[in-house]
Amino acid sequence: MTTNSSPQLWLYDTTLRDGTQREGLSVSIEDKLRIAKRLDQLGIPFIEGGWPGANPKDVQFFWELQEDPLKQAEIVAFCSTRRPNSTAATEPMLQDILAAGTRWVTIFGKSWDLHVTTGLKTTLEENLAMIRDTIEYLRSQGRHIIYDAEHWFDGYKHNRDYALQTLEAAIASGAEWLVLCDTNGGTLPHEISQIVQDVVQVTGDWGLGSRKESSQSPIPNPHYPLSPEGAPPSPIPQIGIHTHNDSEMAVANAIAAVMAGAKMVQGTINGYGERCGNANLCSLIPNLQLKAGYSCITEDQLTQLTEASRFVSEVVNLAPDEHAPFVGRSAFAHKGGIHVSAVERNPLTYEHIQPEQVGNRRRIVISEQSGLSNVLAKARSFGIELDQLKTEAKQILQRLKDLESEGFQFEAAEASFALLMHEALGGRQKFFEVKGFQVHCDLIEGKETSNALATVKVAVDGKNILEAAEGNGPVAALDAALRKALVNFYPQIATFDLTDYKVRILNGHTGTAAKTRVLVESGNGRQRWTTVGVSTNILEASYQAVVEGLEYGLLLHSQAEAAVKASS
Repeated sequence: MTTNSSPQLWLYDTTLRDGTQREGLSVSIEDKLRIAKRLDQLGIPFIEGGWPGANPKDVQFFWELQEDPLKQAEIVAFCSTRRPNSTAATEPMLQDILAAGTRWVTIFGKSWDLHVTTGLKTTLEENLAMIRDTIEYLRSQGRHIIYDAEHWFDGYKHNRDYALQTLEAAIASGAEWLVLCDTNGGTLPHEISQIVQDVVQVTGDWGLGSRKESSQSPIPNPHYPLSPEGAPPSPIPQIGIHTHNDSEMAVANAIAAVMAGAKMVQGTINGYGERCGNANLCSLIPNLQLKAGYSCITEDQLTQLTEASRFVSEVVNLAPDEHAPFVGRSAFAHKGGIHVSAVERNPLTYEHIQPEQVGNRRRIVISEQSGLSNVLAKARSFGIELDQLKTEAKQILQRLKDLESEGFQFEAAEASFALLMHEALGGRQKFFEVKGFQVHCDLIEGKETSNALATVKVAVDGKNILEAAEGNGPVAALDAALRKALVNFYPQIATFDLTDYKVRILNGHTGTAAKTRVLVESGNGRQRWTTVGVSTNILEASYQAVVEGLEYGLLLHSQAEAAVKASS
């Protein structure tokens, strides 16, 4: 837990620029604005919005934020140094940067002599001039500069003297942050630590440690006017770190850099980024704040971390990593019976932090590996008290193990397990009974989709209803027919959606006679639940899961109504 005396770290989020370079990730202007506002709410001080002028989307994004600014975060424009053998004042891309209207600009330059001579095809001296000229020009226009030293660690290892000259050029020109980038992601933590320590020492030897500190420091929201009348006073530059995950070391490397003296940490939400991704802020923030004692965001903001992670994954349309540290759905899930029994007594036995500190929650997972502790804990989470019903609890556990041996999977279908418990206790409410169903499919050659017609016979309160409905597949048609038959009796069914459908072949060696497991996720706009069906007939398995999905949704509605009546 941080205190008022905890050393401050500055977080820099590059999800909207570096993160969007991930293969398969694409965002609209509206998506970028939503994410930026969510990061602002999370308390991120610096948010890199993109490269103004690189594409129309980024230009409009910065315009939109000029009209509707963020509440506390500084939005940062990103750009490279000017081109070789030109001048910054005549560089068109820098005019786009100025037009973006941000107080802070991140400029990246080459640290590795290989990139200067091979990539830029220019001289080492011209590269230094490009760094100096670009930063000096933007400073003269009233901007604050974060200098990203691209390929810093590779450049340092290949030619230390030249790499340090690039930093010296950035400092002399007025850069307020020097961010050391492990762009290829191949450096190990012990190397990061040694090199960052050397940079801190060398910059001190250049006189920065004894330099008189200005009244301003490199922090967000300085509120300097954006005018060409002259640059704001240049504070003492500080060191930042930017790591990539190609060796799965991005988080470890960032932490190693902080321990060696870095004061800014750059990363992305969920570790999104090119190739293997960037340092994951969802892991870095709690590690640095809860474990290492640094101050990154407030404790209240930290409790929003899990929700922010899932919000961003939803906006970019990527499935969340259920096993992600801290924020994943399984990060505090306990499956083994011995583990559950211990956690029930004292969470410290198998949890390194309290899940609520990062906005997550403990989950007890039910499976064939479960013990009685799992069943009792899971029952309590559904409002069922089994502690005094040991015999029934043991029967439920045995039924669970029997069904899982047949191919059912209740850790992924907790709604089905809840119905199983209600049935074992004699309290499973019969909202409806399916008397039978038929599904007919028309496959038309040359068409990508097939038409399906489902007919169902359902009994509700002793009354038989026969309905039919079409769908773009047999499961969709069956789901539609069931809803059509039941909605007049249970209008709330109109709010239920089938949000996901997964099929798993359990014994593929038996060919078309293989047993199939179907998981169906349903929702009502506020909650989601998953049910399971297993059969050698895929339609039968689907029917089981779809029917239980509707039944559990009705159970939730019934429980909500009962709670309202009890409170009134």
